[in-house]
Amino acid sequence: MKKVLIEMLICPLCLPEEHRLRETLLKHTPDDIVEGDLRCEYCRKTYPIREGIAFLDPNHSEEGLAKNRYETAPLLSAYLWSHYGDLLQDELATDAYRAWADLMQPHANASLDTGSAMGRFSFEMAQKCDFVVGIDNSVSFIRTSRDLMIHRGANFELPEEGRLMRQERFSFPEDWKTDNIEFVVGDAQAIPFRSGLFSSVSSLNVVDKVPKPLTHLIEINRIARTRNAQLLFSDPFSWSAEVADPESWLGGTPDGTFSGWGRENIIALLEGKRGAFAPTWQIDRYGHVWWKIRTHSNHFELIRSCFIKAFR
Repeated sequence: MKKVLIEMLICPLCLPEEHRLRETLLKHTPDDIVEGDLRCEYCRKTYPIREGIAFLDPNHSEEGLAKNRYETAPLLSAYLWSHYGDLLQDELATDAYRAWADLMQPHANASLDTGSAMGRFSFEMAQKCDFVVGIDNSVSFIRTSRDLMIHRGANFELPEEGRLMRQERFSFPEDWKTDNIEFVVGDAQAIPFRSGLFSSVSSLNVVDKVPKPLTHLIEINRIARTRNAQLLFSDPFSWSAEVADPESWLGGTPDGTFSGWGRENIIALLEGKRGAFAPTWQIDRYGHVWWKIRTHSNHFELIRSCFIKAFR
């Protein structure tokens, strides 16, 4: 973990109170912490840093890790292709991450990519601002993202059919900056960063994958600057009772607080019509981006992700 993050971090377990984390360095370089601990002196919670990865999810456990489907090899391969298939010159890949990045204006200061997965949007934003943090609760996704940050490419296996696999490799463009980025394990519903810290924040295909969608949106609003900030939200609104209680959905129901369509409800939240966000956001534009996940050579999932670009 880059040392520059230390002054940015707070204890996610103590939210909404913001208590700084104190570091203990066991192995480090001038710029990075390889092994160490981050401890909240208020609640006494300790967050380890191991092999350069900061584990800042307050609910992280080995048992939970074993149940997380995003830790499996097939999902790792599927998401690598989804994020970087265009760098393989694969004619079946989409340009979703370039399209999302094109919606964002270059800016000074830091950007936060929530639910960063394999990090493609984080790397795109690293070309547009001073510093980027990607956060995800999948350890394998964060480990892979950090490997990409260091090695600027990857070898991986793509399933073809059954047990038949294809070896692939992609490399980042030579002009891509990768030294102004970091990835941490964390919860998008309890973001371990100080309020008002980020000049841009993104939530791409996250809100329908968390148990408390409104809490996630309140959190990304909290960590965004109160002025001169950009927000990019995008989601297919594939609500599932297996992920969140339908009463917690922000759309997709005929009655209740958030009846109707998810995108319209979230626009209303951003504009302050439901009283959740202050200061409010102005909607710049909205639309959709086609995004694709590859399971094997004959099976793809095509997803229409509805985006909202806002500023304040």
